[in-house]
Amino acid sequence: MTLLQIAVLALIQGLTEFLPVSSSAHLILVSRLFHWPDQGLELDVAVHIGTLIAVLIYFRHDFRGLISAWREPADHPVTRQRRRVGLCLVLGTVPVVLVGGLFYEQIAGNLRNVRVIAVATVLFGLLLLLVDRYRPRTRELRELTLRDGVLIGLAQTLALIPGVSRSGATLTMGRWLQLTPEAAARFSFLLSVPVIALAGVRGGWALAMHGSPLAWSQFLTAIVLAALAGWFCIAAFLSLLRRVGLLPFIVYRLALGLVLLGLAI
Repeated sequence: MTLLQIAVLALIQGLTEFLPVSSSAHLILVSRLFHWPDQGLELDVAVHIGTLIAVLIYFRHDFRGLISAWREPADHPVTRQRRRVGLCLVLGTVPVVLVGGLFYEQIAGNLRNVRVIAVATVLFGLLLLLVDRYRPRTRELRELTLRDGVLIGLAQTLALIPGVSRSGATLTMGRWLQLTPEAAARFSFLLSVPVIALAGVRGGWALAMHGSPLAWSQFLTAIVLAALAGWFCIAAFLSLLRRVGLLPFIVYRLALGLVLLGLAI
């Protein structure tokens, strides 16, 4: 794999990891357009490390507050709220760990094709459109309940299907639960940390067993580019969300899905 391919794929992964637009759909499209091979396990591990660094840096104050809440008196409202959000992150991670651990190989082996990705991209784009259009947006992150954490975590398991998008699935459920778009997005970002970390550990273990054809310089380049792209993506997405909402991302997702359907036919 050339340095240009590594750079392009790392930037795409970093930019699309946190958007409700399906990173797998973009990677498939780029590979088809330029006749590039699959990005491979080693690059997958590198970009996971990069995007994990991005979200940890961007939300460092949030995570510091969630951790310190367990060392503070529980009678303070802010402390209770932070503890509840922390428990929601734990509960939201359990379903994808269980489902992914049991069925990942079957899902990845049988559903990773252009037609499935295209259909999932369109269908879940339409679902997000309907939910965002017709559900109220009255609840903030501080009002999150343990039930919300479980339901968003269950929705996250759908992202094991290529084309669904982890961010898209969690945002859709968050909006169904009447969270504001920004609150749903922030929880989705926070929830991405354990999932990305676990995916990176899983890939890293497999990589350690089989070795990597990438040089360390290429591996580190992919990490840095994915981290920079991921940080920029988070900042830009939250800013646009406050100003224009989810509609532009939904329209883009639907257009991308239709293009992929054209390739699949």
